[in-house]
Amino acid sequence: MLAGAAIGAIAVQGLHAQAKPPVYSTSEIDLTNADGYLKEYAPRAQALIRENGGRILVAGGKTTVFDGDPPKTRVTMQVWDGIEKYQAYRSSAAYKEIRVIGDKYAKFRTFVVEGASN
Repeated sequence: MLAGAAIGAIAVQGLHAQAKPPVYSTSEIDLTNADGYLKEYAPRAQALIRENGGRILVAGGKTTVFDGDPPKTRVTMQVWDGIEKYQAYRSSAAYKEIRVIGDKYAKFRTFVVEGASN
């Protein structure tokens, strides 16, 4: 019984070591047409993110500034289960199609940051 517990503990430890850290995607979005962006692009983009495994953490919302000038942009953040998942989403035909719509209403600056492994 003790041997089984030891083997199980080693297996769990190995799985944790192999787990990939999450990545956090942040977009700074300069709106050129807020109404078009919010009506035509944002709901479809958010649905596509969820369909591809992303979890939306921030989508606009109230911003409180502690240092510097207030932002002139909308900010979004998502978490993904690894860079591969995020890259697959960004490479998809559906993403490229919807981004054409988004580009009509805004300019985007997007980057990802690897999260800490727990």
